[in-house]
Amino acid sequence: MLSNAPWLRTGPAARVLALLNTDGEEARVIGGAVRNALLGVPLGDVDIATTALPEEVVRRAQAARIKSVPTGIEHGTVTLVLDGTPFEITTLREDVETFGRKAKVAFGRDWQRDAERRDFTINGLSVTADGVVHDHVGGLADIAARRVRFIGDPDRRIAEDYLRIMRFFRIHAAYGHGEPPRDAYLACIRGRDGLETLSAERVRMELLKLMVTPGALCAATAMADGGLLLRVLGGVPYLGPFSAMIRAEQSLGLSPDAVRRLGALAVAVTEDARRLSQRLRLSNAETKRLDSMGHRWWRLAGMDETIARRRLYRLGAPRYHDRMMQAFARAGRDADFAKWQHLIGLPQRWQPPTFPLKAADFIARGVAQGPALGHVVALAEDAWLASDFALDPTTLNAIADQTVARYARDHLL
Repeated sequence: MLSNAPWLRTGPAARVLALLNTDGEEARVIGGAVRNALLGVPLGDVDIATTALPEEVVRRAQAARIKSVPTGIEHGTVTLVLDGTPFEITTLREDVETFGRKAKVAFGRDWQRDAERRDFTINGLSVTADGVVHDHVGGLADIAARRVRFIGDPDRRIAEDYLRIMRFFRIHAAYGHGEPPRDAYLACIRGRDGLETLSAERVRMELLKLMVTPGALCAATAMADGGLLLRVLGGVPYLGPFSAMIRAEQSLGLSPDAVRRLGALAVAVTEDARRLSQRLRLSNAETKRLDSMGHRWWRLAGMDETIARRRLYRLGAPRYHDRMMQAFARAGRDADFAKWQHLIGLPQRWQPPTFPLKAADFIARGVAQGPALGHVVALAEDAWLASDFALDPTTLNAIADQTVARYARDHLL
């Protein structure tokens, strides 16, 4: 029972249920929100199923002046937006024929048949507005056991949508205990060729979600053992650094970071990052982070704080942090934790100053505008970094004078 759940009594979800629970129609919250409510974790998106046809859902929303979006109306799904919160409303249905993700559906009024077409038992629960939980597929027992099972035949469920392989491992990693059920695991292995048929965007979304789950390491290990992770990544996974990255985050008190963990799992050099970016169609920001994590991270080993400051100045705090975490994760179990912790925390206690010398300082010393000026400024910046970011005028003037003199000597100016 969820009769005491406040979100069922007041708020936008309660208002949507009230809108649809009239004139002989019924609506229930379904899927992940019910699962999460029973597990006592944040709800996430609240999806609703109803006996009302999509056109009736739209009509009622318009009458109540609620925004409706026909996101998948041909499959029975309409999105209602209330107080800025979207709710997917889907008419009860059963699959007549399936073609991977696409299915020919028939609308109905049978809650059990609707539940039986879903993916996992713990996602097949529904709850009415008064908090009564309906279980047609054994989901309550599986929630109590923290067990993730396919509804019905696992091979058939997977063939309906091969993304369910990714979802199985992600949901098990988030909510399951122990090893994944054997029959489901073997079905995922049998269906692994189907992963190649999925769009890169869908795989990317599930993989990044998996990265930050509590059981990410166990799930990744099981996927690697079954030959699944190689299909997803297009390259050999690095389970040791992945495990070390998770431990590093935990020991440093950092929140799980999906891209950083993916870098530990799949990126050793920049070529790995570029291959992964193309394979998963990562965003530009994600690609840049992974590329930085693969770029000469091994040079950070044994570095003192003076050198670390220069790296931080050149890279900026986000890239510095990612690359330092990558180096730490690959440093091995004998790494000096206190030293790595000190270096990783550098951006929190020291902010790089701005290079104080300007182009005008070198023009005043006789350097003409053009390529030579840019080169002289860059040389002076290197000398300033070697001085450990000196800011006193005497040192800065000496750096400027010496840089101009050296450039003039080397280029016969």
